[in-house]
Amino acid sequence: MKIHVLNTGFFKLDGGAMFGVVPKSLWSKTNPADQNNMCSWALRSLLIEDGKRLMLIDTGMGNKQSEKFFSHYYLHGTDSLNKGLSQLGFHKDEITDVFLTHLHFDHCGGAVVWNDQKNGFRPHFKNATYWSTQNHWEWAINPNGREKASFLKENILPIQESGQLKFVTKKETLTKDVFPNMDILFVDGHTENMMIPHIQYKGKTLVFMADLLPSVGHIPLPYVMGYDTRPLTTLEEKGTFLNIAEKENYILFLEHDAVNECCTLKNTEKGIRLEKCFDFNELF
Repeated sequence: MKIHVLNTGFFKLDGGAMFGVVPKSLWSKTNPADQNNMCSWALRSLLIEDGKRLMLIDTGMGNKQSEKFFSHYYLHGTDSLNKGLSQLGFHKDEITDVFLTHLHFDHCGGAVVWNDQKNGFRPHFKNATYWSTQNHWEWAINPNGREKASFLKENILPIQESGQLKFVTKKETLTKDVFPNMDILFVDGHTENMMIPHIQYKGKTLVFMADLLPSVGHIPLPYVMGYDTRPLTTLEEKGTFLNIAEKENYILFLEHDAVNECCTLKNTEKGIRLEKCFDFNELF
């Protein structure tokens, strides 16, 4: 098995929304904001070569939305999904699996593109199986008022309409049959049934953090995003995870940290804190 980091660009979100009740005087130390209180965030994916399978974990937000949409989220940088694949020596039609941690636009937008006539949408990866969970899929296609702006039907429905959608089960034996080198933690604080992949790689456990831990600035327990639908659940899930991750020396892969790709944790008098940051290729 071989794993590659795939960068799909950067975007901006309001710093206050990203850190919830934590004061700006604290969160701005790790995530400085611009004059509009916006912070930059990465859109990182992982590409996994495993035998005849080529799996992509999350896809970034893509580029098919309107100018008005991007005026809110400021997609920037020179990276893109197809460019990243090309730089790694792959083509989009080689992707066999697209694992979507959840269906918010910044995680699944690149999974669907305009069709050739520009009058509808189609899956970006025509030879891939797209993986979600039954509970989260239902949650996304019948969105609550809080998350409606994050669940965009053009990012989601074409996957099902093409017949390429499959659901991950929580039953461990079935999950292992589908993803033999990966365990999945299911969490419900950020959104219903978000999946956190734990990948066994070169003797280490590499955890794709999605929105359970967006950046190193979110490591202290109270630093919970305002976007989370169940913040107290996040607090519990995050606390449990951080303690296990520190004890087991997990490598945390940060999807959204604008500067740091990976980190490890340490236990201190103040609780679990950052041990060190490093690029993926420095360790692997």
